[in-house]
Amino acid sequence: MIDHIGLTVSNIEKSKAFYTHALAPLGFKLLAEVPASMSGGKDFAGFGEPPKPEFWLGSGTPNQPPVHIAFRVNSRAQVDRFYVTALAAGGRDNGAPGVRAHYHPHYYAAFILDDDDHNIEVVCHEPA
Repeated sequence: MIDHIGLTVSNIEKSKAFYTHALAPLGFKLLAEVPASMSGGKDFAGFGEPPKPEFWLGSGTPNQPPVHIAFRVNSRAQVDRFYVTALAAGGRDNGAPGVRAHYHPHYYAAFILDDDDHNIEVVCHEPA
């Protein structure tokens, strides 16, 4: 079981703003911020469903190659809302919502690239 995961971003303030909007349809909120003065050199921002952050951003040189992270949701409507919201927040299309039957018949997902080219996926495994 994974407790939390993170990625490094080039502009923590811009990324916090993007992910605050992009992850809202998943019920995620910005729950914690740890300044560089407390962490030993990097700023951190933690997102999740209250009360615990499970997705963290850290300031610095972005991961190379960029990271792919997939968030699982319970409805296709959440996938659709994520996609529209993330595009409006400045994300770039990397795959519109739709079935990816090559994974399995009910694999419904959308993909967005953030400013550092991290590939953020939201997927629902439930039938329509």
